[in-house]
Amino acid sequence: MITPGVYPMQCEQGATFDKTFTVTQNGTAVNWTGYTAKMQVRRYANLNETAVLTLTTGGGGITTLTNDGKIIITATATQTAAITAGNYVYDIELTSGTYKVRILQGRFTVTPQVTD
Repeated sequence: MITPGVYPMQCEQGATFDKTFTVTQNGTAVNWTGYTAKMQVRRYANLNETAVLTLTTGGGGITTLTNDGKIIITATATQTAAITAGNYVYDIELTSGTYKVRILQGRFTVTPQVTD
């Protein structure tokens, strides 16, 4: 069982957003073979809120590197430009069959763009 980490993220509106995380369990990198991943950003932690950003594996902004526990998150400048500056929350979940694990969660702050 993996306990989700709490990590505040800052995203610059209108810029490419990319982060890489390495997930370990008892000091060993987790193998993500067979998992899909999804990240959503919402104003509040409520499923009735519309997600302002959704990233997924399979070409949707999340890459899992199966042999070294890495998860790479990327949102395009166009995607971040569409988010109103402010404070949000996010989490990242990985799924394999019926097993789902949340690996990361926290505040997602979008700073306003000045230069276009």
